[in-house]
Amino acid sequence: MKDFEYAIVIASDSRSQGDRQDLCIDVVKSSLGQGFSPVYEKIISDDRENISAELIYLADELRLPLIITSGGTGLSPRDNTPEATLEVIEKETPGISEAIRLIALKKTPNGMLSRAVSGIRGSSLIINLPGSPRAVKESLEGIRGPLVHGLKHMLGLSGEHK
Repeated sequence: MKDFEYAIVIASDSRSQGDRQDLCIDVVKSSLGQGFSPVYEKIISDDRENISAELIYLADELRLPLIITSGGTGLSPRDNTPEATLEVIEKETPGISEAIRLIALKKTPNGMLSRAVSGIRGSSLIINLPGSPRAVKESLEGIRGPLVHGLKHMLGLSGEHK
């Protein structure tokens, strides 16, 4: 089977303006590893409309099966990734978001502060991840197996449920 192509979108004012170096893109790539092929990466500002437009482009125009976002999921006034994602998805996948929060809670009680969501738009699965490289690594390692299974089903590659 061909690798799952995916996009990485970093939502961060400081990283998009070059004030801080991004470390999450490389962590996403190494954590997903074999079976996944990164074909698009971009660092954008935390503007809600900007994030929504980027997600729509990746799902509707590029039709990528997986879109990973990192950042903008906390409690600060500029954290807009969950709202932007909810605006564009057609179906929520709350189990993915809950699993990521459970993974975080095993490491720190601050994991409960994540507002990250996930869901499907067309044939694209969008998953919000935290903005910390360590949290990105732990999250993806924790959901990788079920993620492969879910993507196969979503794309009709599993041979089941036809």
